[in-house]
Amino acid sequence: MNKKLQTMLNIKYPILQGGMAWVSDGKLAAAVSEAGGAGIIAAGGRDAKWIEEQIRLAKSLTEKPFGVNIQLMANNKDEIIDVICQEKVAFVTLGAGNPVPFFEKFDKAGIKKIPVVPNVKLAKRVQEKGADAIVIEGMEAGGHIGVLTTMALMTQVIPAIDIPVIVAGGFADGRGLAAALIMGAAGIQMGTRFLVAEECAVHANFKQKLIAATDTDSVVTGLTSGHAVRGVKNKFTEMFLALERQCTPEEELARLATGTNRLAAVDGDVENGMVQAGQSLLPLTKIEPVKDIIETIMAEAKKSLAQASELL
Repeated sequence: MNKKLQTMLNIKYPILQGGMAWVSDGKLAAAVSEAGGAGIIAAGGRDAKWIEEQIRLAKSLTEKPFGVNIQLMANNKDEIIDVICQEKVAFVTLGAGNPVPFFEKFDKAGIKKIPVVPNVKLAKRVQEKGADAIVIEGMEAGGHIGVLTTMALMTQVIPAIDIPVIVAGGFADGRGLAAALIMGAAGIQMGTRFLVAEECAVHANFKQKLIAATDTDSVVTGLTSGHAVRGVKNKFTEMFLALERQCTPEEELARLATGTNRLAAVDGDVENGMVQAGQSLLPLTKIEPVKDIIETIMAEAKKSLAQASELL
C-alpha cells in the first residue's frame, strides 16, 4: 500500500484526527499522535493565546508530529497563523477560505500544508499552487458539510491528484480505512470516533448522547440556507428544522444557531445545543483510550485488507 502520507508526516498509521471546534485541544492531539496517528488542534472559535498554550501543552505530552486546523474565515486568522509558524508545528489543515495566499508563509516555517477541498477543480488548483496533501470530506461527516458523498469524492478526486489524498466523512472503523486505502486514498481523517475517547475534553453528556444514538439519529440543519451542518437529532434540531420548513428568514436561523456547538460540547446541554457528529454512530459504543481506538481500527483494517484478495 501507498505510504506517502506516513512518510510525509512521519507518522506510523494513516489516520488523522479531525479538527473539531471547541473539542480538539492539545491533550487529544497529543494522545492521537502518541498512538501513531496525527493529532490536530482546532483553532475554530479560539484566540491566538489559546492556540499557543495548546501547542505547547501537546509538545509537553508528545515528541511526535501534530498539526493545527485553521478556519480561514476567522477574523483573527493572521494572528493564529503567526503563532503556528513561530511554534513550527508539523502541518496545518486549512478550510473555509482560500488557503493559497498563506502557502509561502508556511513553507518558510517548514510546515506542511493540507487544504480541505470539496471538489476536483479546487483539488487541482491547490495541488498546482504547492499543497503537500489534501483532505476531501464527504457529507457523511459531522459539522459543516458539502454536497458530495465520501464515495463520490474518492471516485472522482483521487484519480485526478498526485499528492496524498486524505479522506474524511463517515469513517469510524478499520473496514472504512481499508476501503479508503483500496480506493487509492493515502489515509483517513476521523472526528466523531475520537469524541468518545477518554482524552477528549468534550462534555460527558455529549459522549453519552453519541453512545446512545442509533444509526438513523443523524440529521442535517441549514440545507435551505446553504450552511448545512450535521449533528445528532435533539430538541434543537427538531425546532430548527421546523423553522426551516416554515421558510424562516436566514438571519433568524443564523442567530438561533450561533453558539449551539459550544453549548453542547462545552456546557453539556445536548438537547438545546448542536451535537455535531457524523453519520457512522453505531461504532461508538464506549468511552476508551485513544490508543485502544487506533489499535482496534488498525487491526480491523489489516484483517480486511488481508481478506480482500479472496473476494475476486
